[in-house]
Order: sequence, then structure tokens, then C-alpha cells
Amino acid sequence: MSDNSPARHALADLTTLGLGGPAGRLVTAESADDIVSAVQEAARADEPLLVLGGGSNVVIGDVGFPGTVLLIRSSGIEVVGEHGDTVSVRVAAGHPWDDCVAQTVADGLSGIECLSGIPGAAGSTPIQNVGAYGQDVSQTIESVTVYDRTEGEIDVFGPADCRFEYRNSLFKYTDRWVVLDVTFRLRRDPLSGPVGHAELARLLGVAEGDRVPSADARASVLELRRSKGMVLDPGDPDTDSVGSFFTNPVLSAAAYTELRRRLDGTEPPAWPGADGVMKVSAAWLIERAGFKRGYTRGAVGISSKHILALTHRGGGTTGELLELATEIRDTVHERLGVTLRPEPVLVGCEL
Repeated sequence: MSDNSPARHALADLTTLGLGGPAGRLVTAESADDIVSAVQEAARADEPLLVLGGGSNVVIGDVGFPGTVLLIRSSGIEVVGEHGDTVSVRVAAGHPWDDCVAQTVADGLSGIECLSGIPGAAGSTPIQNVGAYGQDVSQTIESVTVYDRTEGEIDVFGPADCRFEYRNSLFKYTDRWVVLDVTFRLRRDPLSGPVGHAELARLLGVAEGDRVPSADARASVLELRRSKGMVLDPGDPDTDSVGSFFTNPVLSAAAYTELRRRLDGTEPPAWPGADGVMKVSAAWLIERAGFKRGYTRGAVGISSKHILALTHRGGGTTGELLELATEIRDTVHERLGVTLRPEPVLVGCEL
């Protein structure tokens, strides 16, 4: 474990947005033991603690963070159990997520291949219930090992304990638990799971529900993500983002009816859920409200490739980014009656 406390480190350097003020103290943890030790040390010092993985799904305020920022850099992926075609794979919290996906696909394991190209660390995936192209991690997570800051002990949560919902979990809005590792239950199978996303199916040339070689699914997902600026690329300013800034709103039957009324009967892209709710495309709503790809506002703007991605072009502030996000949210609400909610975690700022 390394302590970089002598200098005030700019958190902008540790986030994919390139935004955020300084850290009071920066500590790097390279193992689960390091993580626990750093958390305990911050508790003894009565310091605020911010746990940071890949910095790809967080918006940090311009004031920064006054306490200890714990940078998770643990790594490692290992098979910890096999039962027939089912393989349990444990991944350290700091292990780069796409490296994990690439290795499992190369090893002939399927279940997370459509989550290729998502930036960040493995330990962040259960927090957001990360998902894309018809898969999310709640479908394959077997357990999450955490350090409980309240009880001062290590615990293991099963899927039900994690309370997974769409882009949400027990962990998202509390700092009580710090993820140490995640175990995934995958299949030893060269074929992907059933393709569950229309755009991906079209690119693969198959029908939804068909299965394809997992390597083909991964390659196609990466192609789609690159076309939308959703794979980190230092040469592409459209990738300086947190990915999708807003989640797809889930509307009650009454709210969906009101939306259709405002649209004069136009049917928005939507997917039915339990209890009559409808999940509506946030991207479609933003475009319907009048925003276009490439819209800029000073040093920030909407990606030229994907309307859900808010980007930082350099030299800007978190305040500017949040002003843009507020403009989008308020305009969508004013014109369509739907409130968009941010997907990333906001630290030292609010929307």
C-alpha cells in the first residue's frame, strides 16, 4: 500500500471525465488486505473516505474531496470452483473490467461477453449493476466480498443480499461496504448467451435469441461501443465521459400514458417491465426535447456519437458539466414530463 499524502493530487487525473478537484490524501491499495488496512486507518483518523476504482462512473466536484481517497489497484482473476459446465471465477476489485471479460472469453467461458469495452474496475460492477447489450452483472454474480465499515468485518453477499435493480444495488448510495472481490458464475461454453439486443443482433446477422461464438459477440459489442465513443481512446475526445450520463427512466402506467399524451400518441422506444411499468429510452427523450449530438456549451458538450454521453473537451469544470446536465434534465421534464436521473455517482456535487 502506498500513501501519496505529501501532495494534493488532482482527482481529475483519476477520472475518465478529466474533472474533479484535489484529494486531501491519496492512498493506493494493491490487495484486499491493503484495502481493509486503509479503510481502518481512515476510520481511526476520523477522516472522510472516498473509494475510487477506474474513475469511469463518477463525477467529482470542483472542490475535490477533503479526506482520504482510496485508489483500488488490486488485481487477479482465478477459477475458484467448477460444477459441470458451471465455473465460478473470482475477480479482485481493482482488476480492469474489460481485461476480465477478455480473459473469460479467451478461456471459453460465457456470461459477460456482451459487457465488453466497459471501462472501470471489476469491483465497481455490482455497485451500478453494470449492464449493456442485453446483459447485466446481476445475471452472473455469485457473490460479492465486502468490508463492512460499520461492523468492522469482512462479509460475503449473495445476489439477493445485493438488492440488484436496473443500474442500482444496495451499494450505490452508501459508503458502508467496500468491495474486495466479486465472484461470477459463468458457463463453460464457446457460445454466448441468447443475443438479447436488437442492434447487436443486426450487426451479428442473427435473430434476437440466437447464440453466437462468444468471441464474435465480444468483437461486435466492441465495434458498437467504439462507434458511439464508448471505448476509452486518448485520441477521441468523445470518450472523455462517464458513458451514459442518464439512465432510461422507468415509468408507471399512468406516467407512460401521460408521456404518450404529450407526444400526441407517438410511441417512444420502450420496454415493458413488471407491474405494468415501462422503461423508456432516455436517448430518444433527449433528442425529442430538441438536443442534438455534438451540442457544446463551453468546454463540455454532448458526444458527437452518442447523445447520452456528456463529454469534457478540456479546460472545463465539473460545474460546467452539471449545468449542461441540468439544462438537459430540465428541458426534458418541461417538454415531456419525465425526470431523467444521473447514472454516475456524484461526489461533492449534486444535480
